[in-house]
Amino acid sequence: MSNPCTAPGSHRVARFRAAPWRRATALSLQIAATCSAALCVATASAQTAPGTAWPSRPIRLIVPNAPAGLADITARLVGTRLGEALGQPLIVENRAGAGGTIGTAAAVKAAPDGYTLLAVFDSHATNPHLFKSIAYDTVNDLAPISLLVRGPLVLVVHPAVPAKSVKDLLALARARPGALNNAIVGPGSPARLLVELLELTAKIEVTQVPYKGASGALADLIGGQVDAMFATVPSISGHWKAGKLRAIAVTSEKRSPALPGVPTMNETLPGFEAESWVALLAPARTPSDIITRVHAETVKILAQPDMRERLGEQGLEAVGSTPAQADKWIRTQIERWGRVIREQKIVIE
Repeated sequence: MSNPCTAPGSHRVARFRAAPWRRATALSLQIAATCSAALCVATASAQTAPGTAWPSRPIRLIVPNAPAGLADITARLVGTRLGEALGQPLIVENRAGAGGTIGTAAAVKAAPDGYTLLAVFDSHATNPHLFKSIAYDTVNDLAPISLLVRGPLVLVVHPAVPAKSVKDLLALARARPGALNNAIVGPGSPARLLVELLELTAKIEVTQVPYKGASGALADLIGGQVDAMFATVPSISGHWKAGKLRAIAVTSEKRSPALPGVPTMNETLPGFEAESWVALLAPARTPSDIITRVHAETVKILAQPDMRERLGEQGLEAVGSTPAQADKWIRTQIERWGRVIREQKIVIE
């Protein structure tokens, strides 16, 4: 996929320009992340005695992103049952920061004994190219276990924006270059790259408004301070059903059952496709028998009809790949987005 991202030096200055269709009223968005008591128990400090069968104490699952995000939602849904299957509590630990590199580095430094796992998503593939230096080797310092889920992003707009389709939105952007304010979360996230790709492919210009997190961006979108953004299905589905946002299109190859009637981007712009994903990893050198056990239980969980249904309600497809397939997927994503980032010289200091 060609890369539309602009280099930092040439990036347009984000600006909040009032559009005539925007409502003045602002709504607040509150996201409360909850977890079960089983997932929130304190991490056991005792070490496993030599010869003791694994697992003999709680397992930590690091999510290098904030609560209520795609990786966190997936980790908690799958993690609860994985802990039950393994016979020990599985503790989800959010270690957000620096695009996910802080939490990932913590997992890499952990003892490769099966008591630390890691759930990563899209940014895992872009970080090696965005940062001049990170404290780990993305490929060699981690052992893939399974690709857990994959799903589209969705292009959503504020209801006051007079566009009900991709075609309408493009016409609006062409009529008033720069008047459309698009929220972006993270300078090198796939959602940001999709905005750049949309500008390049459709030959339009929008104003990019940066946010530190998706919750702030969604709050402003609902309130009418910005006009559009690419977001995950779980983050917008409730607001879409409540009529607070209008879904224009999804970025997957096929339409999403979670958003009935919403077309794909490639129906208007052929080849415009991208998916969010979550993968389960472990520190490199984790014993192969532990990797095999965790993989087997994870695949069983993802194959359960009610789990597939719950993930489907979030717009996610349960995958349950082999470690080799997960490794190939991650390497492919690293290569794909790396080419885009290198060509546009995008770097995070």
